[in-house]
Amino acid sequence: MGSLPPSLDLPSPPLGKPPHLQLLSETTLLNLFKSQQNHLNYFFLNLDFSQALSFTQTLLNSRGTIFFSGVGKSGFVASKISQTLVSLDIRSSFLSPLDALHGDIGALSSADVLVLFSKSGSTEELLRLLPCARAKGVYLISVTSVSNNALANACDMNVHLPLERELCPFDLAPVTSTAIQMVFGDTVAIALMGARSLTKEQYAANHPAGRIGKSLIFKVKDVMKKKDELPICKEGDLIMEQLVELSSKGCGCLLVIDDEYHLLGTFTDGDLRRTLIKASGEAMFKLRVGDMCNREPRTIGPDAMAVEAMQKMESPPSPVQFLPVIDHQNVLIGIITLHGLVSAGL
Repeated sequence: MGSLPPSLDLPSPPLGKPPHLQLLSETTLLNLFKSQQNHLNYFFLNLDFSQALSFTQTLLNSRGTIFFSGVGKSGFVASKISQTLVSLDIRSSFLSPLDALHGDIGALSSADVLVLFSKSGSTEELLRLLPCARAKGVYLISVTSVSNNALANACDMNVHLPLERELCPFDLAPVTSTAIQMVFGDTVAIALMGARSLTKEQYAANHPAGRIGKSLIFKVKDVMKKKDELPICKEGDLIMEQLVELSSKGCGCLLVIDDEYHLLGTFTDGDLRRTLIKASGEAMFKLRVGDMCNREPRTIGPDAMAVEAMQKMESPPSPVQFLPVIDHQNVLIGIITLHGLVSAGL
């Protein structure tokens, strides 16, 4: 292979470090984490819990939508907290202060609450939004970290988040203030979750595509194979005549049934290997499925949770790759496989 033309020469990887950078030691990093921990502890030790309770109770009693707003990093935090509430089945939305002044304020009503996040309480965009939001009759709450600020003085309620200082050596980059905003907002969200008695099923309904939702929603009957997909045979069938059925359905087993579809047992790939070791000569061709099948396989019902099926497969004394699905009369109606559970995202 020839050399690349000059225009396509790839740059060499940088060696060493730029002259203005210093080596980062483990001690330096550890001290930063300890400092941040101390700053967070300051917040927990000095938070006015009566304010936190009033704030939480106001959100709980809201008859409308709980709107959150903020600018910059505080805006990202406000948006995230709003999304958390939505996932907990609480009506919430993020309101951009800029877009609000260009039409989106129409979403507000007198039944709503508007929570404004700002470290300083002097954010110009939020202060411009205030009179417009008040004209809509919305209840206004500020969440700030500087005492006696303009935003707090103009709102119906203020929550003060105690801030010792930012971790930033210049006390400027908002890395501690946003951390306590997030901790405060998410803790309140979980308090609301408990007060509203949100169930696992309700939570799962809001997360249908995620593993959490699937584990709480999907039942065995939702992911099992059935009818023509089942590798079935009779106990009197010759093992050698059922090899195609054993391998073609992708379940790694045969489900042994009687004429009424009652499950009699299972015959697996492992059973086939043991049969080939024990039998020899013509005897191998005379063995029937019923002679070598497992008469006491693990089974599960169609209404069991899919995650329960996975746990049952992995339980002692040894894991299995499938479970026959039977009804209360031991009639075979399906099979659920480990591969099928994994493919379903469980």
